[in-house]
Amino acid sequence: MAKSAQTSVAIEVKNLRKSFGKVSVLKGIDFSVKQGTIMALLGPNGAGKTTTIRILSTLLQPDGGKAHIAGIDVVKDPDEVKHSIGLTGQYAAVDQYLTGEENLLMIGRLYRLSIADTKQRTAELLKLFDLVEAGNRPVKTYSGGMRRRLDLAMSLIAAPSIIFLD
Repeated sequence: MAKSAQTSVAIEVKNLRKSFGKVSVLKGIDFSVKQGTIMALLGPNGAGKTTTIRILSTLLQPDGGKAHIAGIDVVKDPDEVKHSIGLTGQYAAVDQYLTGEENLLMIGRLYRLSIADTKQRTAELLKLFDLVEAGNRPVKTYSGGMRRRLDLAMSLIAAPSIIFLD
């Protein structure tokens, strides 16, 4: 799928399949998500929601089918896909010994943002997620909701065009 042909489709999945041993988790799913929209994957535990997100975010290889993020094949060019996405997992992935601000600064630098851009984006996100007052405290002192907000902010540090919330 060429990037130019994908101007209005953010995510395209065709016949996606994945098994773990003899257990088929994804049995040929198909869907597409237009840019600027929100899509939810709903289903019981074990339905394949997390497996689908792990494949789309390049953390897991599919057994078959195709998946494109912003027109980029998740199998053929996973590094390019990573530049277009943000991922927030089921559990907050924050370093409890760092402050909220330090967590954001660390993630910004891991995304290879400049120091100035990282500092600016960190300040924006602390304000956006109502964490300015708590920003200089260790995350281990945060409530569960504050940790979740920080985790979401961390997934947005590089301003991705697509975000996965698992």
